[in-house]
Amino acid sequence: MEDLGLGPCFTDGISVGLLAGSVPREVIDVAVAECGRQARRSGGKLPPHVVVYFVMAMALFADEDYAEVLEHLTGPLRAWGCWDASWEPAGTSALSQARVRLGADVVRRVFEQVAVPVAGPLTRGADLAGWHPVSIDGLAFDVPDSAANAEALGYGGGSATPSAFPQVRAVTLVESASKAVIGAQLGPMGGKGSGERTLARRLFPLLAQDMILLCDAGFYGFDDWCAAAGTGAALLWRVGDSVILPTVRLLADGSYTSVVFAKGISAKRRAAVLDAAKAGDEIDGEHARLVRVIEYYIDGRADRELICLLTTITDWTHAPAGLLAAGYHERWSHEGGNAQIKTSLRGPGRILRSQNPQMVRQEIYGYLLAHHALAALICRAATEADIDPDRVSFIKAVRIARRRIADPAAFSP
Repeated sequence: MEDLGLGPCFTDGISVGLLAGSVPREVIDVAVAECGRQARRSGGKLPPHVVVYFVMAMALFADEDYAEVLEHLTGPLRAWGCWDASWEPAGTSALSQARVRLGADVVRRVFEQVAVPVAGPLTRGADLAGWHPVSIDGLAFDVPDSAANAEALGYGGGSATPSAFPQVRAVTLVESASKAVIGAQLGPMGGKGSGERTLARRLFPLLAQDMILLCDAGFYGFDDWCAAAGTGAALLWRVGDSVILPTVRLLADGSYTSVVFAKGISAKRRAAVLDAAKAGDEIDGEHARLVRVIEYYIDGRADRELICLLTTITDWTHAPAGLLAAGYHERWSHEGGNAQIKTSLRGPGRILRSQNPQMVRQEIYGYLLAHHALAALICRAATEADIDPDRVSFIKAVRIARRRIADPAAFSP
C-alpha cells in the first residue's frame, strides 16, 4: 500500500484509528455533558460519541451518502470499543435526527479541546527566530440554498454580485509548520459583526508568548495590533501603503523603527510622540506604538510590488530583516491549508450538505476536526522522517485515510 515514503509511522497512525485516535472518547463525553446533550435513553443506536465520529467521517467521505459514511465507521468503531455489538446501523432519517439532537456546540467544544499545536522542536519550519509561527486568515464555505441558510447566513460578493449560494465566513488560526487549524471563529457572510477582522479578534486569546503571529494587510488596525501584542506573542504583519510610517531610527540590517498611531491623533500630538521616540523616551502606548519596519521587493516579479512588514521585534540583532522577510512567506501556507479543507477534503466546487445554519456549523467543525487529525499525523510522520511537512501530499494522505478507514481489517484494537 502507498505510504508516501514515510514508513510505518504514517500508515500505522491511520490503521489504529484516525478518528477515534485523534479525538478521544473522554473528550467527547465531557463536551456532551457540558452541553446537556446526553442520550435520552440507553441502548440507542446512535449515542452522541458515535455521532461526533460520524460528523468527522462526513468530511472524509464527502462524496458518499449518510448510510455509506456510517458503514465505513462501524467496523473501526467496533474495534475501538465505541460501537455496541447489539446496535444495528441506522438509516438516513435516524442519522439526520441524531445530528440535530447532538447540535453544533458539542462538536465545537470537542474541536476547541483537541485543536492544539502539533509541531515539535524538531519539526522543520516550526521555529522563526525563537518563536513558533502561526497565522490568521479567512475562508468561505458555500452551503445549500435553503430558505433557512439564506435568511441566517446571507450571500457573499455584495448586493451587486452576490454569490451563487449562501456562505459561512470562517477565520482560522493555523500553525504554519503543520497547517493544523488551532482555532476558528464562524460567522454569517451577510451578518453584521462577522467581518474577518472582527472574527480574528476573537482568536487573539489563543495566542501564546512563544508564538509569532503572521497576518496579511487586511487584518491591520491600530487597536487590533495592540490587542494582539497584548497577549505577549510577537507580531509580523504586512501593511498597505495607507499606513504612514515615519522613520525613527535606521538599523544596520536595512530595517528601521517607526511609530504607528491610533486614529484621531492630531498632527501636533504625532510630532511630539515622534520626537520622544527619536530621543529614546517612552511613548504613550495607548495611542502610539513603537514598531520595526521591514521593506523589500520580491525578485522576479514584474510589478515590483513593495512588501512592507511591521513587527514588534525591535531588536534587529535577534531577528535580522532577511530572516523575518523569509519567515513571513510562511503565511502563504495558510492558504494551502484552506485549499486542503475546501478542495482535498470537500472536493472542488462542492457545497456542504446541511440545510440549516446549526447543522452547517456542526458540519464545518467536523471538517476542521478531520483536517486537524490528518495534519497532525502528517506532521508527526514528517518530523520523524526529518522532512518538511509541506513535502507530504495532503491529497494522497486523504486517499490513504479513506482506504484504511473503509477497511475494518486495517484497524487494530
